[in-house]
Amino acid sequence: IMEVVYVCEWEKRPKNNHCPSIPLVCAWSCRNLIAFTTDLKNEEDDKELSHMIHIIDTEHPWDVYSINSGHREVISCLEWDQSGSRLLSADGDGEIKCWAMKEHLVNSWESIQSSSVDGDPIVALSWLHNGVKLALHVEKSGSTNFGEKFSRVKFSPSLTLFGGKPMEGWLAVTVSGLVTVSLLKPNGALLSASESLCRLRGRVALADIAFTGGGNIVVAATDGSSSSPVQFYKVCVSVVNEKCRIDTELLPSLFMRCTTDPVRRDKYPAVTHLKFLTRENSEQVLLCASSQMGSIVECWSLRKEGLPVNNIFQHRSPVVGEKQPMILKWRILSATNDLDRVSAVALPKLPISISNTDLKVASDTKFCPGLGKFILHQITYHVFMNLDLCTGAHLFFFYSCPQLHMIRVSPSMGQMLDMNTLLRHLLFLLEYCMVTGYDWWDVLLHVQPGMVHNLVEKLHEEYMRQNQALQQVLATRIVAVKASLCKLSSATAARANDFHAKLLLIAISSTLKSLLRPHVLNTPDKSPGDRLAEICTKNTDTDIDKVMINLKTEEFVLDGPPLQSLQQLIQWVGDFVLYLLANLPNQGSIVRPGFGFLRDGPSLGMLREMMVMIRIWGLLKPGCLPIYTATSDNQDSMSLLFRLLTKLWLCSRDESHPQEPDETLLDECCLLPSQLLVPSMDWLPINDGVITKIQSKHQLRLQFGKPYTLPGLNPNSQMEIFSRSPASQRMDNLRCLHMGICPTEESKACTRCGCVTMLRSPNKTNAMKQWEQRWIKNCLCGGLWRKIPNT
Repeated sequence: IMEVVYVCEWEKRPKNNHCPSIPLVCAWSCRNLIAFTTDLKNEEDDKELSHMIHIIDTEHPWDVYSINSGHREVISCLEWDQSGSRLLSADGDGEIKCWAMKEHLVNSWESIQSSSVDGDPIVALSWLHNGVKLALHVEKSGSTNFGEKFSRVKFSPSLTLFGGKPMEGWLAVTVSGLVTVSLLKPNGALLSASESLCRLRGRVALADIAFTGGGNIVVAATDGSSSSPVQFYKVCVSVVNEKCRIDTELLPSLFMRCTTDPVRRDKYPAVTHLKFLTRENSEQVLLCASSQMGSIVECWSLRKEGLPVNNIFQHRSPVVGEKQPMILKWRILSATNDLDRVSAVALPKLPISISNTDLKVASDTKFCPGLGKFILHQITYHVFMNLDLCTGAHLFFFYSCPQLHMIRVSPSMGQMLDMNTLLRHLLFLLEYCMVTGYDWWDVLLHVQPGMVHNLVEKLHEEYMRQNQALQQVLATRIVAVKASLCKLSSATAARANDFHAKLLLIAISSTLKSLLRPHVLNTPDKSPGDRLAEICTKNTDTDIDKVMINLKTEEFVLDGPPLQSLQQLIQWVGDFVLYLLANLPNQGSIVRPGFGFLRDGPSLGMLREMMVMIRIWGLLKPGCLPIYTATSDNQDSMSLLFRLLTKLWLCSRDESHPQEPDETLLDECCLLPSQLLVPSMDWLPINDGVITKIQSKHQLRLQFGKPYTLPGLNPNSQMEIFSRSPASQRMDNLRCLHMGICPTEESKACTRCGCVTMLRSPNKTNAMKQWEQRWIKNCLCGGLWRKIPNT
């Protein structure tokens, strides 16, 4: 059911140097970023401690970014926000810090805000809820409609601004029983307030925070003794006269069942773990009581029950419309037998409860992510301090000094599944990531190379069954998912390059079309870009000039500077068309990059539209045209390529009945290399991450701070054709610029696809700056950026 994927450890250090101790806290974000803490001490002076926060992305675990947090006491809590781009840290002195990416890089962080409850240690910490909740319907996993599988649940934010926009901020619980709230105002100022959880303040050893659909916050707290009740409080946050106000209310409490059992009453004296099952489910809680030798875990659920009526009132005549009074009461759902001492508990982040209905669905479908609770026991030669789960609840990590272990857990929890059922489970999780925007790296760990083709095909089939509006929303995300899948198998590696090229093609097309403006001021029914697409679809003429006649060329009139600054993007389009047509005769070789475009009618149509657009702009500004090296001085290269591209597009525009290219077209394409110099397209490099190396059962041994060198590829391997020699030109994959063999400019790379681009912009024109701003936070594929060292 479980296997170690990789182990990453600290480099051995001299005795007189700093060394990391056992960490205290760790957390996993929805973008597959891991944060964990250590205390660095100087062995010559044990009193000197630096409380460190370390952040890694799971694809490049050796590239650790270590922050000297500046906390005066040991860090007690770490909490990611819903987007996975900001991190909260809290310590034993009541100080809370908010960390954000510097220049949107996963390996560069800075503190942007802080709040404090002086001298009062923080025991629980959470961001306020933003009101976004997506329900997961496992019982409808076989449905073809994404709206039935994943539905938006009515869920109110913890606090709203004018117009209903959720207000950002965080909430913490202290050891003395205080709840403190800090709100981030739109102008960047911080609004803070504190209030007692109840009138009689008492010690809080453990606490957790959850949210209700009505916008309230629920806090669970215990003083650490299993003989004391576990208390629950409702917390309401509001802003009155520019001041933060906190109102609290006591909710029904519970006693652990093990304390009422005469055999176990004194066996487990301490409550060591307290967690709500999910942050949006305040009605189900997990408790763990422990002794020095063992532990027991209980799950409880809050239910509405009818209040019994005294016999005196049972015989009176009921009033019309009168209902039986109801009360809320905690009922135990399940409990474990006696366990070895539990060191850590991790709960899934999928929005699933453990009601009888959910357990029956899991039994019927054999789909268990979201229902598993991972409990780590203490063993003799390691002390595990903490662990956390990823989104899909089938991957978790733990840290034992000085190593971080990544462990893969079967989504079926060890049940034997046939291939179709396994593919359906993985497809369901990929669809969930695609709809929510969560990173799908953890799902890829369960995909074997032989599954890739079927998963890509089934994912496309499910996507094509959705309505047009949803397809437009998910258009680029599904291409990114397909690209990630195809990298897992050498047989489909070329298609991964095609999907990345398609992402760039879609982005360039939308950018160029956005430059078009209607000639008259009144808003037309269709934009110039839409009219261009409609005319190019209807007009099947192979002469580019005849297609231009039907367009309102005044809508294409632009100033010279924007066109000239976008020349490198226009050049990429021209080179790509020439490359595809020149390789059409070699279409039998599936491994060749570009093969996927030869039958992709929509993409060929998009290229055709851009060729028309570029042709018109070339009349206004010849310097923006793509440059071709022709063997004849009177060769009209664009007309030739447009004619051949149109013939190829006509063969594949009807996706249900594609036709084979005729012999005439193949012969003309065979002649292209003798007429025009065919460029060598600069495909994305082989990803330097670990995902392509951990499909086997052998675990990787990695080291923090030391880049992992992928073992040499087999010279006969199909993936060898995508690799670069050390003397090859480096490419800025976003700006389509050559950076030289040994670039001196600082660069950043995508954590997902490996796309490389310069960190600083060399452009000064607005048109190119707007293009660059689109990718300031994320790559074309949606991946995060990380700074990479100079070559």
